[in-house]
Amino acid sequence: MKLWQGWGFSKTSWKGERGEYWVLGQGLLLLAFALVPQWQPFSMVGWPDWVQWGRQGIAIALGLFAAGLLGKGLIDLGPSLTPLPYPREDGQLVQTGVYGLVRHCLYSGLILGTLAWSLWQVSLSHFAVTVALFVLLDAKARQEEVWLMARYSDYGDYRQRVKKLIPWVY
Repeated sequence: MKLWQGWGFSKTSWKGERGEYWVLGQGLLLLAFALVPQWQPFSMVGWPDWVQWGRQGIAIALGLFAAGLLGKGLIDLGPSLTPLPYPREDGQLVQTGVYGLVRHCLYSGLILGTLAWSLWQVSLSHFAVTVALFVLLDAKARQEEVWLMARYSDYGDYRQRVKKLIPWVY
């Protein structure tokens, strides 16, 4: 219970004032991703080996990159970590490490990890949940940035320098 309180949750926190419903939606989408049946509208059997290896190689590279973003993001964020989009009262704005590459690297890691799995399995149902997760996390990040701008005076400069969710792209 102390961990939840440290993250900003409280007995009255489900009023949604700190973005609790974003966390609930994110959790439900990740659960859906884990439980959705695989749907492959076409077979990869008979495709050239180089296509299969290329698809698998891209999936592995995306998965490793996602794991790196998640792992390094957790380490770099350290005591400022919270699942809520509302910043911790005792938190610090982290702009170094992997946060110098992408502003919301934990969200990026989740998105790229689910994309990697979707590609590995060639599952359109998993890809559809990945798209929904991207939309939700993009909106969650938008709300988070409103609160970060209000909390940290240098967030605007950081926002101009570093991409939001997809390194070098978006």
